Amino acid sequence: MAKKTAKVTKFDPREYMIMAIAAMKKSIDEPRVDGKVSPKVGAVLVKPGGEVENAFRGELRHGDHAEFTLLERKNRANDLAGSILFATLEPCAPGARRHPKLGCAERIVNARIKEVWVGIADPDPDVDRKGIQYLKDHGIIVHMFDRDLQEQINHANKAFLKQALERADGITEIKKPIILTPIENVVPTIDKTWYSRDAINLYISKSKRKIKPFTPEFWHHFEAIGMVKIEIKSGKEIINPTGFGILLFGKEPRDQFPQAAVKAKVTYGSQKPSQEDFAMPLVLLPYAIENWLNKVLHSKLSRDSFQRKTTTDYPIEPLREAIINAIVHRDYDINGAKTYVEIDDEKIVIKSAGLPVEPISLDDVKLFKAPSLSRNPKITYIFNRMGLMEESELGMETFRTMKQKHKLPSPEYVYNAPYLNLTFARTTADLRKVISNHKFDGLTDSEIEGYEWIKTQDLVSPKDFAKQFNITPRTATRRLANLFIAGLIDTNGENIKSPKLKYSVKR
Repeated sequence: MAKKTAKVTKFDPREYMIMAIAAMKKSIDEPRVDGKVSPKVGAVLVKPGGEVENAFRGELRHGDHAEFTLLERKNRANDLAGSILFATLEPCAPGARRHPKLGCAERIVNARIKEVWVGIADPDPDVDRKGIQYLKDHGIIVHMFDRDLQEQINHANKAFLKQALERADGITEIKKPIILTPIENVVPTIDKTWYSRDAINLYISKSKRKIKPFTPEFWHHFEAIGMVKIEIKSGKEIINPTGFGILLFGKEPRDQFPQAAVKAKVTYGSQKPSQEDFAMPLVLLPYAIENWLNKVLHSKLSRDSFQRKTTTDYPIEPLREAIINAIVHRDYDINGAKTYVEIDDEKIVIKSAGLPVEPISLDDVKLFKAPSLSRNPKITYIFNRMGLMEESELGMETFRTMKQKHKLPSPEYVYNAPYLNLTFARTTADLRKVISNHKFDGLTDSEIEGYEWIKTQDLVSPKDFAKQFNITPRTATRRLANLFIAGLIDTNGENIKSPKLKYSVKR
């Protein structure tokens, strides 16, 4: 049993995240003959009195979940009300374990834990976020681990995550489904003839599946991943499309979900605006929009290599990432709110409906520090299997590194209900023009560039700043002071002359 620590005087969540990952690495594999890989999971419990305990999967008995070991085996007789739990994997939702076993999320609720920090979501699209949702539905505050620590968990569980996604093709054993959105349900009055053969063929091809479309085997696969629900009537199987099935593969998804369309507009100078309306199945959208971007973005001749080639004057990669995120992570429960792509001489704006999904905050997104979590796990799963995105990714690293990769300012997130707007300025000068809240007023382009760099860092000292821009310490101090006065950055509370002084972007 882990030793209890002395009462802490300052609560630093990251400290316990790291502690949970350290416990995770001790996980003991189960002796299995079927080749199934068990997840590596660590958990840390911080009690109201400051005592800290940890556990890992298989610590006391093969197969026992880390949360079960911590709550039931180590603390069965203890009052845990008000405690805080850190777990590297999303606690399993109700029904995930064979009766009469409780899911870990249920045990956490029963223990009256007040707050839970989750490392990564369960990769199965029929379970992803449902353990988290169960906790939230019972009044528990939920947070996600820091993005860099999530990457450590993913790396340690690479084999498990791969198998988990493959197992998602099989029928789920969840007996008490938690509904994240009504779109998971069957869409009444329509049948399997609403599905697009082109969309389904593309999915089969891109996901490298050895299955023939529209066969019984295919429909059972679609049922397993939540695209249809099958019922038996008079001895016959009736295929009932779900909302997600129609969104992803329906011939005309807009007939059922008007908000599914993507509307695009280009306005250059005094030219008449050019508009395009994309209303096809979601799986076809990324390819169609990327082709459109290659046509409408101004072209230039590149001589960066021996072979000359024509490229767009704005890189496609970050725009593609932003548009896929808008398609995958937008809130489809907001009726009528379409996705927009707007291009002009100064900026490119992607408008996606809805705030970030809880527990991701708007500040997390603005600072490109949002942890990995999908609003729509089933859409994310399909796009991932087709190679369109990494599981639950939000493009944070792509946006953070715009300056290094493309010599362009990083984009800016702004929420104007009901849209989360992501604005790509074409230059630093354009950035000053297109940000509507005047936060750059009075600042030089060099200071704005400094702010852009600080956004990509956690904490920056004046020395770091001076080195990054090859300027004198006095110039660095002046630029940082101006950014501080403008309300764009904050300090770590140290004295202005202290060698420990560091700056970060203000939340």
